[in-house]
Amino acid sequence: MKDIKYILICGAGLMGKNIAFVMASNPTYEVGVYDLYETDVAAGIRTNTKQLIAKGALTEEELASRLSRISFTTDLDSELVRRADLVIEAVFEDMKIKRDIFAKLEARCRPDTIFCTNSSVMSPSEISAELQHRERFVGTHFWNPGHLIPLVEVVKSDASSDEVAQTVMDVLASAGKEPVLCKKDVPGFIANRMQHALWREAISIVERGIADAATVDKAVRYSFGLRLPQLGPMENADMVGTDLTYNIHDYILKDLEDSHEPSPLLKKLRGEGKIGFKTGEGFQTWTPGQIKASNEGLNDYLVDMLYGKKK
Repeated sequence: MKDIKYILICGAGLMGKNIAFVMASNPTYEVGVYDLYETDVAAGIRTNTKQLIAKGALTEEELASRLSRISFTTDLDSELVRRADLVIEAVFEDMKIKRDIFAKLEARCRPDTIFCTNSSVMSPSEISAELQHRERFVGTHFWNPGHLIPLVEVVKSDASSDEVAQTVMDVLASAGKEPVLCKKDVPGFIANRMQHALWREAISIVERGIADAATVDKAVRYSFGLRLPQLGPMENADMVGTDLTYNIHDYILKDLEDSHEPSPLLKKLRGEGKIGFKTGEGFQTWTPGQIKASNEGLNDYLVDMLYGKKK
């Protein structure tokens, strides 16, 4: 990690800006941002960090210091690209686009430059399949909002070296993130596999008429959801005992949803154009005010929980 000094972010969208802000938290890093289109990265970061400033979790001086270490270019042949020690790609979730950008980067960066792809679903093995130095490629799944959610999943491809994976873990930790290593390149990596297993069961409960959508959310918020930040499922299983966990599973698992296809109810809602916040109706109906409160409430909650500072 001692050799990592110049970090390049490819893509200046929401995630790219937030990742640049995060990596610039370490004053030893100079951060470059590349995008096809001229983008005011500093303005975007200022907008994304308003809540941090308002709640006293970030000062104007600290923000200015980070922004001073972030540069932007639309020139793929610029020095910001060529000198990069580590690249984090955050472009559109399209396999061809991702493969193309890495092919162009490999032609311009040093052979020892580490490449990372920020994808929540796409296989790093598949993205890197045509590269020459596949051992220097890993997945880095930042969770949205990237400047608030601490976790980054470092995903080994079928060719990633242990040394490169550990270096990326160390770099992320040095920028204040909580990296975890996904040892196998599997769909959903670690956290999304668990998240969508929960969503599948939650949707099934609504579909089967056991409870409505609002009740399902309330049941999560006021029970196990409260303790999840402190007590993960594996520690919880050990706490209650693997014997009790076995007995519970022996009784209940046969009745849980295990479909390998999306829920018929989900398919129906999509077909009717009821796609959630975008249309004001999904599993529940939403007013513009409720949508705004939900979006803002999430970030407020994250800032308060992570920084313990309120306005």
